[in-house]
Amino acid sequence: MHADDNVAIVANDGGLPAGAALADGPVLVEKVPQGHKVALVPLPKGTAVLRYGVPIGFALEDIPAGAWVHERRLQMPEARGLDNLPMATRGSVPLPPLEGYTFEGYRNPDGSVGTRNILAITQTVQCVAGVTEFAVQRIKSELLPKYPNVDDVVALEHGYGCGVAIDAPDAVIPIRTLRHISQNPNFGGEVMVVSLGCEKLQPERLLPPGSIPIADQRGEPEALDIVCLQDEAHVGFMSMVDAILRQAEEHLKRLNARHRETVPASELVVGVQCGGSDAFSGVTANPAVGFCTDLLVRAGASVMFSETTEVRDGIAQLTARATTPEVAKAMVREMAWYDDYLKRGSVDRSANTTPGNKKGGLSNIVEKAMGSIVKSGSAPIGNVLSPGEKLRAKGLTYAATPASDFICGTLQLAAGMNLHVFTTGRGTPYGLAAVPVIKVATRSELARRWHDLMDINAGTIADGTASIEDVGWALFRYMLEVASGRQKTWAERWKLHNQLVLFNPAPVT
Repeated sequence: MHADDNVAIVANDGGLPAGAALADGPVLVEKVPQGHKVALVPLPKGTAVLRYGVPIGFALEDIPAGAWVHERRLQMPEARGLDNLPMATRGSVPLPPLEGYTFEGYRNPDGSVGTRNILAITQTVQCVAGVTEFAVQRIKSELLPKYPNVDDVVALEHGYGCGVAIDAPDAVIPIRTLRHISQNPNFGGEVMVVSLGCEKLQPERLLPPGSIPIADQRGEPEALDIVCLQDEAHVGFMSMVDAILRQAEEHLKRLNARHRETVPASELVVGVQCGGSDAFSGVTANPAVGFCTDLLVRAGASVMFSETTEVRDGIAQLTARATTPEVAKAMVREMAWYDDYLKRGSVDRSANTTPGNKKGGLSNIVEKAMGSIVKSGSAPIGNVLSPGEKLRAKGLTYAATPASDFICGTLQLAAGMNLHVFTTGRGTPYGLAAVPVIKVATRSELARRWHDLMDINAGTIADGTASIEDVGWALFRYMLEVASGRQKTWAERWKLHNQLVLFNPAPVT
């Protein structure tokens, strides 16, 4: 990956056996699995093991050339301190513009653009989830066929709303997250709420006056559309369900009147994320996504990369790319919060790397971080979002989220993304109901085996049949097709999606 590296990874399916001779390199002294590291030169005890040109660890023993370099042979480096960092030192030279690319999207009254036309039903508390889901299934079977311009109906289910310290300082995070998800561009400004009645998170607190910026399309004063299950007017279960259906139909009528129109690619709001990562993530899929990120930024679009718990070890690279010292300081602030969070939980950053990551060749969080960051491409980082905040800037943004797939996806939804790109090496059926999720495989073996789950095969880069640029351009063009509704991702076709997971640092009561 870098001229200074003293290890490389085995790209061959099934790995390589002992005795295999590497081109311009050593003979393997033991079997090395696919994706795992092999020493290119002798590594005496204490030697820095370099991948991506940075020390990902130090040899715990003498490691001969041609040996398997894995986590048990490495001492993980200490985390980079958050002081004396390069702050906006790389310069903010803008990338050359990329013009002429468009997609067919739904223009909203507030100026935002959706890639889908979805009725979302917001819930104030987990208690109403069963009733709402029952109602949603009836809406899909009985009402949705009457409104062909509406793509779907989704219930914004979550585990929050009661049984928590609702007035704790950090409670602002899950509350604003759910509020901003309700305003996602793919929902067309139609806000419908199902409430239990006795919960701590009352509808007026979740969506206070003035919190719905999209103008009311009927020209009436803003008012929340709430179905309260404890309302005395409801006699029995089906009475509650029928009330939800009646209100839903009013929203479906308005959504059905909407039509796609040609809009510039600058209206894309893309979240990029990785999950089930392996050693190929930083070689194939993530660099291709990074190249595509640069294309999107050049086209004037908005791109968010995230995963504080993964990129923490690359903080010096990120602060150097900030457009201003203020942006760099904001990134440091988010990393410092994470450091303190780990300290309060009496765990360290090594907990991030999963058994699957390690089986796929990633020895520790330092190596994982280097491969994760490249999804952000090379553009200057112009904005930082705290968890649950709404994106209001073009270009490249660091949206601070945990690395957990579903919390990261939930927070990027809240920020306003209308298209999601998700890379994976080990494989995961991850999906979101509110936005199309484009899945990018890091390895051709995974793309072949999961042929009806992976949308893009970046493994062709390691195979030598395509370049990073080739796959990056293919992804960019595919994104425009998906955003226009001309293509459906595999996750959409199978209707794979997971429950929203709100980031909730507030204590449970």
